[in-house]
Amino acid sequence: MSTELLAFELTETNRDWLIHKPIEIAVYLVIAFVLRLVAHKMIDRMTQPAKDGDRPALLRPLQERTARIRGGNATDKAAAAVLAPARRAQRAQTIGSVLKSTVSIVVLTWCVLQVLGILGVNVAPFIASAGIVGVALGFGAQNLVRDFITGIFMLLEDQYGVGDVVDLGDAVGTVESVGLRVTTVRDLNGTLWYCRNGEIVRVGNMSQGYAVAVLDLPISHSSNIQEACEVALRAAEETAGSDALSADVLEPPELLGVNKVTAEGVMLRLTVRVRPGKQWAVQRRLNRDILAAFDAAGIHAPYQSVLANNRSANGTQN
Repeated sequence: MSTELLAFELTETNRDWLIHKPIEIAVYLVIAFVLRLVAHKMIDRMTQPAKDGDRPALLRPLQERTARIRGGNATDKAAAAVLAPARRAQRAQTIGSVLKSTVSIVVLTWCVLQVLGILGVNVAPFIASAGIVGVALGFGAQNLVRDFITGIFMLLEDQYGVGDVVDLGDAVGTVESVGLRVTTVRDLNGTLWYCRNGEIVRVGNMSQGYAVAVLDLPISHSSNIQEACEVALRAAEETAGSDALSADVLEPPELLGVNKVTAEGVMLRLTVRVRPGKQWAVQRRLNRDILAAFDAAGIHAPYQSVLANNRSANGTQN
């Protein structure tokens, strides 16, 4: 009889630990798993576009800066149509991964605290310790934290994206990927630069809206300035209106006049508003055609005029 009574008392004493507490812990674990699963599914759904070419629901409230292709040939438009969804997809996936990580941490922390409370553990010291550890980690990994925070704001503000031509200071080239910690840029020589987001002080984006092709045209002091301006502008207008450049030029060329006078010669400046990323090709073509027009009109470059005078003087002496 005494043995049966002892067994009954032990069962009653441990009933809470053997049945009730495990059930409560299991319920909280299931709730945490379901909450995390549902939240991740919602985030995945918000990062996927409803249809091809459409913006994901996650990006609709956010500002988007994309290169606007005005004019342009079919190849450029097709490339832009392919690049824009890829840029949006990477941006949405990166922001979605941040949201998923945040949800997982919040749910896991809540679940652990609830389980500890069920087990009778005082969670106040753990919370205080977690705060101290968080501050210590923040001081120790402040550069990493700064990289992540800067990357989040870059994505939210859409300062640049995949395919943009940017100037990040030491690295100038085409953006290949944008992450929370690192941005990769491929320069003109093919070098791939890994730029930490926290170290990027300023960003020059050459792929938004429009670009300007700036030409500095040196001529000699002896050249007729008015004639040189007319020849340069006429050649630029003819080239800009040609089939090769008409799709890239947004506005007619504008001759600003004499930009600088030095001991070597006179510098004329001409500008053309063009589509983003096309300023360098337009500059090269205009420089070639304007140089040919100067040669045909007898307008000399600074050192060319000096050489011509020296040859004339040598011929007179002989």
